[in-house]
Formats: sequence, structure tokens, C-alpha cells
Amino acid sequence: MGEAAEKETKEAEKSAIQRKKAAERAAAEALMEQIRQSASPFQAVEYVERELEEAGFERLALQKPWQLQAGGLYYVPAYDRTLFAFAVGEKKAEGQNIRIASAHTDFPCLKIKPSPEITAFGCRKLNVEPYGGLIYNTWMDRPLSIAGKAALRGGNPFCPKTALVDFARPVCTIPNLAIHMNREVNDKAHLDAQKDLLPLCDLAGEEKDEAFFKKALAEEIGCEPEDILEYEMFLYQWEEGVFTGFDETLLSCPRLDNITSVRACVQGLLKGCRREGLNLIALFDNEEVGSRSKQGAASALLPFVLERIYASFGHSREELLTDLTDGFFLSLDVAHAVHPNAPEKADLINRPVLGGGVTIKMSASQSYAGDCETVAVVQALCEKAGISFQRFLNHSSQRGGGTLGSIASAALPMKTMDVGIAVLAMHSARELMGVCDQLSMENLVAELFS
Repeated sequence: MGEAAEKETKEAEKSAIQRKKAAERAAAEALMEQIRQSASPFQAVEYVERELEEAGFERLALQKPWQLQAGGLYYVPAYDRTLFAFAVGEKKAEGQNIRIASAHTDFPCLKIKPSPEITAFGCRKLNVEPYGGLIYNTWMDRPLSIAGKAALRGGNPFCPKTALVDFARPVCTIPNLAIHMNREVNDKAHLDAQKDLLPLCDLAGEEKDEAFFKKALAEEIGCEPEDILEYEMFLYQWEEGVFTGFDETLLSCPRLDNITSVRACVQGLLKGCRREGLNLIALFDNEEVGSRSKQGAASALLPFVLERIYASFGHSREELLTDLTDGFFLSLDVAHAVHPNAPEKADLINRPVLGGGVTIKMSASQSYAGDCETVAVVQALCEKAGISFQRFLNHSSQRGGGTLGSIASAALPMKTMDVGIAVLAMHSARELMGVCDQLSMENLVAELFS
């Protein structure tokens, strides 16, 4: 190779690397924006609905008949907090007719209890309870906001009006006790959820007000306090995501668990180019508390949706059951990266790193779904698309966690594999990931649907 040709080759390689980094950065920036607007499962689903509408998907309702067409794009929200979206091919595929990618919309946080108003020592505070396995001390001394859903008085008692609410500004904080009054705080950081996690939301002032939260909520909604029958409101970490590191290779952000996967499911469906068969994404609520709810992965919702799709095209239940056993289900949730300060907590060999690409999650206990065949499928998809991948298994003395893959596949006998983006500080108020990994996960789901 001549000197000019060698120089041209190096320039081309350099240009390719720069394009790749620019694409990874753009994917991470888009993720941060989606997280900013996904302050609770309700807002997470609302954001996805807007994306799908813009992409030409037609909204369906669980309570109404469906008239589906070959080649159609559809989405179905369920209870404002779970969502299914699917692309119907021009014809039924001979094999692998059903392909599914799934994620969850909820995250560990603090949930506001009914009648939460407490006034004590010149301050107003709220009565809350933990939702999921949050790391308590990471929520201390941070600006917190509130988001969720309210049910309002309406004409039909069985159909109350509803309103989604996001205060979208700092309204609460949970102050630490000073070290002078808690000398063992750096040795024993025990926090009582009922006592120590109550957020302050105002000074009490001279005027007594026993319904200050309900009044603030009504003002956000634009209704009268007495019109609010009940609510599901959550505290969320208000500070936005940031790139960090000398070369900005890391992303520090709230709610990476599991909006990273929600976004990958949606982007993969939008980018997928399969023209036959059924491509479907399922975004469930309540994974962080066990998935056993009407809108969780353990519910009958996904089988119910699949049956309705098949029935709309005149396919029999026998055809659906046959296709299920030949289909593929990709369950997406974040994975544990090896912690550089505590490598002894990780497996000796299968210890994923930040920025290492797609993480294949495995467990002998089947807390993560998968077997050697499904691992091979994901590995082959990654190799075909040029996606880096790594494996995660728990340290054998650690119990570890689980996700919705095994739960959903128990009701749907499909080949299922759990994958995710490796993160640090999982279930903290802010989590950490490699910037490059979001695009890798999106590309994997796109490859599944291609």
C-alpha cells in the first residue's frame, strides 16, 4: 500500500470512529431527554405515546373492538402506565412469526401516602413510603419533585376523570441529621423509612393549613381540592442527567433503571425493518415491586393482547400457541457492572464493565430467563450487527436480583433471554452507565425486529 493510500485509509478509519462516537452521544442525549420527561410510569408511557403517534402508530383501546390491517402500526395503552406497541407484517411469517421486546416503566422511589400532610416544628412535610428497593441515603439532601396521576370526581362513579401531574420543579427535600447529632453516621447509616425519609415541602407559616398538599396538587391540575378523590403520586430526583469524565464517556442520571430499556424497545421497533410476522414491545409497570398487578408482567395482559391480534386476522388459538413456542422474547433491564471499588462482589469471570456493550444476564436460579440456545441467539444477533456484548452472572455467594423475563415467560412459553445495559449505583437516586451502551442496546432490538 502506498503512502497516499495508507493515509486515506487512516483518515477513513478516523472518520468512521468519529461518526460512531457522534451517534453514541446523540443516543445518550436523547435518552437523557426522555428520562427528564419520564418522572413516573404515567409520564413514561405518555412520552412513548407521543413518539409512536409521531411515527404514525394508531392508538387502540382495550375496551373497544380492534380492526387491524396487514402492514399496520398500532399501540395500546393500559391503565396509563403500561403500553404495548406492535408492527404487523404484510404477511404471516413461516417461522419466528412473533418477536417481542419488553421493559418496565417504574423505578425505585418514594410514594406519597393518602392524607400525607404533617406539620412539625415550623415545617410542613409529607408522609411517604418506599416503592421498590431504593438506596435510602442517596435520596437525602437532594431537590425532589412530584409526579403521578390523580383521580377526579366525575359523572360516572365507575369512570372517574383522571389527570397526569408533574410539578416539574423542586418542591421537596429530605435533610440529613447533622453529623454533630449523629456521630456514627459514617459508620452506621441506618435510616428509618417512616421517620427519616419524610420530605420537607415548606415552612409552616402562621396560618394553619391541614390540607396543604391537596391544595398544591389541585392548583397543578387546575381543579378544586374537593374534586380530587385519590391520587398516586411519587417523589422523583429532579436534577437532570449529565455527561461526566474527562472525556465525557460516562452518563450520570436518575432512572437509568429502566428508561434505558424503554427507549431501546421503542427505538428498536421504529428502526426494525421486518416486513412479515409480528414485532411487539411490552412496557410494564410494577416490576420493582414484583410485577404482580393488573398492569404488571405477571398479569394476563400480554397473552390477552396477543390473542386479540390473532383473532383480528382470523387466526385460531391453535395458531397462536404454535407460533408462541417458535417465537422469541427479549427482556430488557439494567445489569450490574463490576464495581471498581468492590470487585470481590462480582463473579470471578463473568463481570461486565461500563461501556462494554449489551450485557447477557444469566442465572442458574432462572431469576433471569434464558438457556444456552437463547444466549446463542442474542450472541448471533450481536455479531451480525457488529454489537459488543458481555455476560453477567452473580457471585455465587450473592443472591442477586431478577426481572420480568422469567415472570412473563412463565405465562408465555417462548424462548426468552434477559439482557441489559451494565450500570453502577443501581437503585440509587442517580445511576451511572457508559455513554456508548445505549446505542448498542437500541441496535440489538432493531436487529431482533429486522
